[in-house]
Amino acid sequence: MVTRIETLEGQYGTVPPPWVVFPNEHLYSMCWRMGGGEEFIMVWWPWWRSQALDEAARIEYFRQFPPEPRWLDWMLDAIWDLPLPEGDDEEELLDRTPYFLKAETLGFGSREAYEQDLQDPRP
Repeated sequence: MVTRIETLEGQYGTVPPPWVVFPNEHLYSMCWRMGGGEEFIMVWWPWWRSQALDEAARIEYFRQFPPEPRWLDWMLDAIWDLPLPEGDDEEELLDRTPYFLKAETLGFGSREAYEQDLQDPRP
């Protein structure tokens, strides 16, 4: 894991979020469940937690790497340590409304854009 982190830091100056390293992979792609994407996620989350960043620093990190709308919910979890919703549970998404609004206020996009982007058939 240390070698992978050093490689990413050498290439990007930090360990970037998934959409930077795998820009053509959809949030629900098999890439994140096996192979390179899964390996990357297994490196990113422990690295992220080891940074012990406060909320302002976490937001600044994502300002460097703004996500496509489909990644907004994932970013919410990273910034505010929220549990990811299971499947398509609308009630869980409703509980996230204040965080989507906060992200929109910060300039990251809206919940509506997130939901619309998830419906986009492109990869």
